[in-house]
Amino acid sequence: MSISFDLRDCWIFDMDGTLTVSIHDFDGIKRILGLPIDRPILEALNELPAAQAAQLHQQLDALELDIAHQATAQVGARELLTKLRSRGDRIGILTRNSKPNAQATLAACGLAEFFPAESILSRHCCPPKPSPDGIWQLLSSWSASPERSVMVGDYLFDLEAGRRAGSATVYLDPTGEFPWQDRADLPITTLAQIIAML
Repeated sequence: MSISFDLRDCWIFDMDGTLTVSIHDFDGIKRILGLPIDRPILEALNELPAAQAAQLHQQLDALELDIAHQATAQVGARELLTKLRSRGDRIGILTRNSKPNAQATLAACGLAEFFPAESILSRHCCPPKPSPDGIWQLLSSWSASPERSVMVGDYLFDLEAGRRAGSATVYLDPTGEFPWQDRADLPITTLAQIIAML
């Protein structure tokens, strides 16, 4: 399926694995935290007693900060963000990471200039993806409707959040395997494919 970006001027990006090269070993993080391998990290933490969850959240933040300092930009990320900014489009991030770690990641990979603090929503700002709440929150701050928006991500939760919010969904999978293609309006293997359509 193909989509037109002519009337879409609100872009919401996942960060890790979308704007940055994916280096998270989520199963490894789960092992370190003692969480079940078959459950997403945030959902597994929410099922624990509050005191235990708080301690593990601190540990998770520290692990993710180490990863943030190693971040590199996805090929084409700077060029795409530059193009969107030149069009006057709105640009935001919706991440399951923490906001300080998101900002550290963007700084490490040279993309911080594109995202003022208010355009970065983390797991502490709204219910995490696959909830659509973060998308709606960004759109509300931009006085924009979902029909004007695009959610770009590399994982199932990104696509589900976009679908639930009423956004167009762009699915980045550099491997070209696209296991969740049925939830995407546009599957791509590189961000350059978006640039070519603008």
